[in-house]
Amino acid sequence: GAGAGAGAGRRPGGRRRTRSNGREARGQLLKSAPPLEVGYHSFKDVAEIHSFRTSLLSWYDKSKRDLPWRRLVTTVSDLNKRAYSVWVSEIMLQQTQVATVIDYYNKWMQRWSTLQDLSKATLEEVNEMWSGLGYYSRGRRLHEGAQKVVSEFKGEMPKSAEELQKLLPGVGRYTAGAVASIAFGQVTGVVDGNVIRVLSRTRGIGADSTSPAVTEALWLLANTLVDPARPGDFNQAMMELGATVCTPKAPLCPECPAQPHCRAYRRVGFIHTLNLMS
Repeated sequence: GAGAGAGAGRRPGGRRRTRSNGREARGQLLKSAPPLEVGYHSFKDVAEIHSFRTSLLSWYDKSKRDLPWRRLVTTVSDLNKRAYSVWVSEIMLQQTQVATVIDYYNKWMQRWSTLQDLSKATLEEVNEMWSGLGYYSRGRRLHEGAQKVVSEFKGEMPKSAEELQKLLPGVGRYTAGAVASIAFGQVTGVVDGNVIRVLSRTRGIGADSTSPAVTEALWLLANTLVDPARPGDFNQAMMELGATVCTPKAPLCPECPAQPHCRAYRRVGFIHTLNLMS
């Protein structure tokens, strides 16, 4: 009994583990924590941005979901039809899950495959087709927008994010950026809930994303990151990452292509190490 008691709390070398030792180790680790360098919430140089783009697009090319509006954009050369398709999908997705939207989108495009077709529909027909999706004003604004493009712009969709937002009813900054980048290849970023989460975690941004100053900072960051060679794919990759990997709860960090650039991931690992030493 005496021998067992004498050995308790000792390491193989005979040193007793004490609370003070644990505190000292924890203190040393805290001292070794990297300071927040200048530009902590942005990307430090072109090389880091390039690495982020390459990793994200490589992941997207292998892992993206097969969605009908994505297929149409890659198979149709008519830019107006591509823009119309993205516009319809983005408006439907505003307050509705992807799984629900797919069926509605397919039925909508089968009935009104072009802006011209939609412009000739009645509001009653549009509301009937929209039935079950909710937020009927979305369908009404799509209808109004199609009529405006046909009557005022000779059927030609505005091609820049700035014009899309200014000229089309119900098209905000995000939808305008999505249509302009995906359909027309404009080098502009997009910021939605998924992108906010990805940017906030990768760059350690803890501020309220609804405040105007933070919103502008996130848009600036998105516009800095967007890949000039593949702006539409890059924006869809950011949204896809937030929807499928960098989720609000239980994110799949081991599968994330942004992990090497993620401040939140490093911070969680650091805190985990601290907790082990407590």
